[in-house]
Amino acid sequence: MRCVIARFPFDLTRNGVLESMKGVKPEPAVGESVIIGRRTYPVKQVGQVVTRQDRRDFSTGEVVRAMTQLGFSCTDPSRTAAPERASTPFQQASEMLGAPDAV
Repeated sequence: MRCVIARFPFDLTRNGVLESMKGVKPEPAVGESVIIGRRTYPVKQVGQVVTRQDRRDFSTGEVVRAMTQLGFSCTDPSRTAAPERASTPFQQASEMLGAPDAV
């Protein structure tokens, strides 16, 4: 598949990415990450290995889009966090007064 990362075109294949990442030790994934095989890699590390460019040259969005199109799973911890339960003014007042939750 042809994709553009950091204004350069790349012909990436799923097998090519798997081969490139073979033997690469994953760094601790702090933000967005890509699951390749049984390992989870930070998006910037994958982009650097696959394109052989500096991490500052591309955004995580470019790499995530390319990896998703190739069929790899991408995760973003900020999007997977559970949303807080919406509370009404009545529920807020009940919580402040220590009343049990009404179902």
